Amino acid sequence: MIVSPLMTVMVDAVRKAARGLKRDFGEIENLQVSRKGPGDFVTAADRKAEATLREALMKARPGYGLVMEESGIIEGQDKTHTWHVDPLDGTTNFLHGVPHFCISVGLEREGTIVAAVIYEPIKDELYLAERGKGAFLNNKRLRVAARQDLADALALYGSPYLGRGSHPRLLKELAAVMAVTGGVRQTGSAALDLAAVACGRADLYWERDLQTWDMAAGLLLVREAGGFASSADGGADPMTARSVACGNEVLQRELVAILRKVGG
Repeated sequence: MIVSPLMTVMVDAVRKAARGLKRDFGEIENLQVSRKGPGDFVTAADRKAEATLREALMKARPGYGLVMEESGIIEGQDKTHTWHVDPLDGTTNFLHGVPHFCISVGLEREGTIVAAVIYEPIKDELYLAERGKGAFLNNKRLRVAARQDLADALALYGSPYLGRGSHPRLLKELAAVMAVTGGVRQTGSAALDLAAVACGRADLYWERDLQTWDMAAGLLLVREAGGFASSADGGADPMTARSVACGNEVLQRELVAILRKVGG
């Protein structure tokens, strides 16, 4: 495991927020539910978790800025550090009683993600990464899967909410990837899909129309586990492009080639 003051701050904040999420998940039928837009739900649990994370992170690192799903951008005095926080990634799963959701926190320093925590409270799975120190799931060091043949690969993908992104493009991409891989799955959580690639449970993952809080932590996990990540079109910066394609070096390159061909 990674032991550092920064990791202690992040883990403590995430575990504190997770306690409330677990309680609310156990009483899903009593949650207040509103809609931000078609298919994009916000719950009372989501807002409470974000408030808990914001309070804990600002108390520990008062000068840092934040980019949060519900609160938006919160400027800090320290312009070199920014938290990217998703208090509940997998909201639709959560609302439907599907136990596949997480809290994701990534720290950006001068344009580079340097620390990451993703916590899946139902399974009590804690993913950690610091730049240059590797990636871990609980006390196990992570490595991306070593498969070299697309026919053996399991690929994960995400689809855009109604009214966002291009469903026709996704359907074309999906057909192309399905035709050459061993299987394709959608789980409903971008952060956990990235974590799945980092720990070798999946070989590939791609998605468009993401936000920085969806992928900041997961990108570092993948890279610290020996994986490669680019935008879905092969660009170097997924955070700016708001899209991602990741896997090991060989399969990630082949996935990007497929996506580019479809797009072309």
